[in-house]
Parts: sequence; structure tokens; C-alpha cells
Amino acid sequence: MRKASTKKPAQKTASRQKSAKAAPGKNGKTLAAKQKSAAKSGNGKKPVKCNTKKNGANSIKKQYMKTNGWCNVTFKLPKEAAQDAQLVTIAGDFNNWNLSNTEMKKMKNGDFQLTLKLEKDREYRFKYLVDATRWENDWHADQYVPNAFGCEDSLVKV
Repeated sequence: MRKASTKKPAQKTASRQKSAKAAPGKNGKTLAAKQKSAAKSGNGKKPVKCNTKKNGANSIKKQYMKTNGWCNVTFKLPKEAAQDAQLVTIAGDFNNWNLSNTEMKKMKNGDFQLTLKLEKDREYRFKYLVDATRWENDWHADQYVPNAFGCEDSLVKV
């Protein structure tokens, strides 16, 4: 009479998963080797995504660089806030509140978007200027802070 196996089904599944990860793919590389190779590409300057604040499709995205104290911050003003705007600029602490220096790109879907390289471990006040006539805050800012004009500025923490 044969003895029943003492292995639990969960253990069998785990061992199958381990062997699948270690098994080479079509090009002969294992999953771990592919991940290691991808991490080495870009001479160590490949950005690492972390601390990304996402609230649907419209968000502020932060991408910290591995090798220095900078962060690529992508600002996006949705078409609902832009209201058929032709031109949107962003002004804030990062550009000395220059009203015309930092123009955002209009996307096919009507959103406006711009990526700026900002120093990390800092906070930056900013606002969007729509068609040089109307100020708009970022709907997904990290925080809102009162300003000297009796309204609020958007704040991004990098």
C-alpha cells in the first residue's frame, strides 16, 4: 500500500512558480536576468518611479533620478480646467513666477502638459495661467497654501 503525499497543494503551487521564474524564456534569459539587465541599462541614469500621486488620468507625476538630487515632475492641466484654452503657462517658485517663460504643450485630447526638472526635498508653489487672463490651481496638487493676493496657490512637494 502506498503512502499519501504529505505535501500540501499550496507548496506544490509555490514550487511550480519558482521553476517558472527560473525557466528561460524565448531568448534564453530567465525573468530575473531580464530584470537585472533592464536595471543596468541607461548607464545608471535611468529614472526610478516612486512617490507618484495618481488620481485618475489627471495627476502630478514625480520621477526621482537615481544618481542625483533631481526629480522630473510632470504637470498636467486637464481640458475641463483649460476650457478651450489656446495657451497655458505655468508660473511658480521654480521659474521665479515668470508668466511667459514656461509654456505647456497642448495634447491631442485637449489637456496641457509639461515636465520640469526640480530639485528634490523642496516644496514649490505654482499656478497655471490660462490664455494670459485666468489663473487656475492644479486639481491634484499635494496641498494648497494661501498667497498674498487673498486666494491660494498649488503646492507640489518634491
